[in-house]
Amino acid sequence: MAIFRQYVAPLLILFVFLFALVAVSSRIFMPMDMAAPAPIEPMAAQNSTLYKPTNSHKATNLPPSLSALVTGLTDEST
Repeated sequence: MAIFRQYVAPLLILFVFLFALVAVSSRIFMPMDMAAPAPIEPMAAQNSTLYKPTNSHKATNLPPSLSALVTGLTDEST
């Protein structure tokens, strides 16, 4: 067990750190459009019809304080 604590575990930690360092540093060598963060754009009007929120919290009989935490605030809850 002492061999694992003295040699194997520190080497595993070192390899994980080095892998993370290489993965993060590799962004320098990417093309400019891939190195930037992803753009945030509003959803198109045609895509907004795909998701329609439901009032499922009314079916589960949650108290108003919990339903606001589960589903978020709506116009009728204010």
